[in-house]
Amino acid sequence: MGLAIGVRRVYVMMKLFARDGSPKLVPRCVYPLTGTACVSRVHTDHGVFATGPDGVRVLETYGISPEELRERLAVHFRN
Repeated sequence: MGLAIGVRRVYVMMKLFARDGSPKLVPRCVYPLTGTACVSRVHTDHGVFATGPDGVRVLETYGISPEELRERLAVHFRN
């Protein structure tokens, strides 16, 4: 994440769920961080999410409803 220093936006592309079904988009990181609060948008195989200090906003979904995402993810969603 050293590349994130000084940039306006950081986009992450990843799978939303691990092989065991656990979500990868989590409210708090457990690994040491080199850049905090620098990601502005997350693109996944199930949707696109905008992140901010007040939570996560669902921009688009693919094959899953926003309500189902709210049930399966432990992050705070904002409208």
